[in-house]
Amino acid sequence: MKVWVDKSKCIGCGVCTALCPEGFEIGEDGKSQVKNPNANCNWKEIASNCPVGAIQIEED
Repeated sequence: MKVWVDKSKCIGCGVCTALCPEGFEIGEDGKSQVKNPNANCNWKEIASNCPVGAIQIEED
C-alpha cells in the first residue's frame, strides 16, 4: 500500500498527525506529509477523516 498527501488539497489542519503521529508530520510548508509509511496506522481511517480528502491511498 502506498500512502501520500496531495499537497494541493492539504490545509494543514493536523487531523492526520493527531490520529497517527508516528506516520505523519507537518512539514516546513505547513502541510502534512507522510514521515513513516511503515508505521502501524489505520491509514484508511485516517484518510476518511481528512476534511479535504488530501490523504491518498493506493493498494498494491
